[in-house]
Amino acid sequence: MRLASESENFPFELATVCYIEVGADGGVTSPPEEHVQVRVRRGESRLYAVWPGHYRSDLFLIDDIDEYEKALGLQHDPVRTGLQEHKHQVRWSISPCEDRPTGAYVSVEARLDCGCEVRDLKTFARHMRDQRGWDIATTAAWETSSPTSDAHARPTYTFRIRRRSLA
Repeated sequence: MRLASESENFPFELATVCYIEVGADGGVTSPPEEHVQVRVRRGESRLYAVWPGHYRSDLFLIDDIDEYEKALGLQHDPVRTGLQEHKHQVRWSISPCEDRPTGAYVSVEARLDCGCEVRDLKTFARHMRDQRGWDIATTAAWETSSPTSDAHARPTYTFRIRRRSLA
């Protein structure tokens, strides 16, 4: 067994990582029930993760519960996400490359004038759902294009957004 903190960039949010909670009484729950981080902090249980590989799987003790919470979006992390907790100033338009004028999802180009950067799509999608009602596809590819000439210009992001949520 290894410590997750000793692994550089442990993939907390990877879908194939299996989490196991072991209670002080020896009871095992997988996946852990809600608020596992609270029980771990209280010393009522321990949290483990199995990270499967091609030829073997490794078992890790989640020894830094703050990193676990930040990676899963349970605790805000502006360094990892590039996003502050505020109302984002967003300029957006339908992408000129959009080729499905009646599709359920549409490609949108967006710039954040508030100074934030999108480094974590799920966190940005959650912010936009709360602030604008947007339904951003978090399983689809998204792009960032950096400005080339103006050093003060903001990057442009391209997301797939459910068309009816843009109203």
